[in-house]
Amino acid sequence: MNLDTPSATYAGRERRQHRVYVTRNTEYHFREQTCVAVRDRKTGRFLASHLAIRRTLSGGVRYHANGSAVPSYAPPEVGEALYFDECAGARELVTSLCSSIQRPERTVVASYPPA
Repeated sequence: MNLDTPSATYAGRERRQHRVYVTRNTEYHFREQTCVAVRDRKTGRFLASHLAIRRTLSGGVRYHANGSAVPSYAPPEVGEALYFDECAGARELVTSLCSSIQRPERTVVASYPPA
């Protein structure tokens, strides 16, 4: 049995803590709602000084065909941008559009840079 794949019959609360939001150039790695690592997709290297690191995900931003942007405090979905609200003097941050939401492998979680 693969422990990384949820059983189709499991109806309990989601217990996994880690997820990855993938954008065109970047992967945003989260533990719960906090961004713990950011990785450049081209090089595969973790970025030590990205503005999202150690910030809490506030929600998503959906762009409509007419160009309007609608923020939401719900977790971002594929096709939306990630949104980090202003906090502790850090400016707000909006990423490019999310192309997928994944679960990181255990080896990737173990390789996160130290906090």
